[in-house]
Amino acid sequence: MTWPSTPADLAREQERLANRPCEPWMPPPGALRIGACAVVFGRAGRDDVGWAAAVVEEAGEIVTTSTKVARIDAPFQAGQLALREGPVLETVVRRLARRPDVLLVAAAGRDHPRRAGLALHLGAALDLPTVGVTDDPLLASGDEPAEAWASAAPLRFGDEVVAYRVRTRGGTRPVVAHAAWSTSAEVAADVVLGSCALARWPEPMRAARRIARELRDAETSRRH
Repeated sequence: MTWPSTPADLAREQERLANRPCEPWMPPPGALRIGACAVVFGRAGRDDVGWAAAVVEEAGEIVTTSTKVARIDAPFQAGQLALREGPVLETVVRRLARRPDVLLVAAAGRDHPRRAGLALHLGAALDLPTVGVTDDPLLASGDEPAEAWASAAPLRFGDEVVAYRVRTRGGTRPVVAHAAWSTSAEVAADVVLGSCALARWPEPMRAARRIARELRDAETSRRH
């Protein structure tokens, strides 16, 4: 697919994707191959280049990685993250030597003004189940989960449960697990809980972000 290049085109595509039927995905038996992708930008306000990375983790081990450096033309705008990050993230995920069962994306899914944030949009582009993971909901509201590990509380946008606040570590701030492409909010919460080990954020996401930062820092060091 071709990614939209203007806010108006993006809004139309988001509305289309929000209403596009997709087969619900349920995790298969056994260890999942969990993918994650991340893009980081330059320091000191320089954000016209993005350093992206993707990983696939299986049974707690990273089995494949990929990277991509790309020029980023779109500025950051709330609700329009797909204009800025969508193309480079699609490319870096397609470069993976092994296809994940599900992909974690640092973005919203159904919790979006047009019910189709970047996590959902990227999954549709890749034809791959996706789960969004963020620190906070975008528009949805709901209670805080209990303090114990694995506690979860639903977040609703209108009458729909679009995400869960999930306590991935006892005594720490919860993360938000978003329903996205082919995934329900309940499945999203289960995938996020199952991919966290010693930290608050899922391990594959931490690995992708670390690789992207290392790529950026190595290139910056060479320039200086």
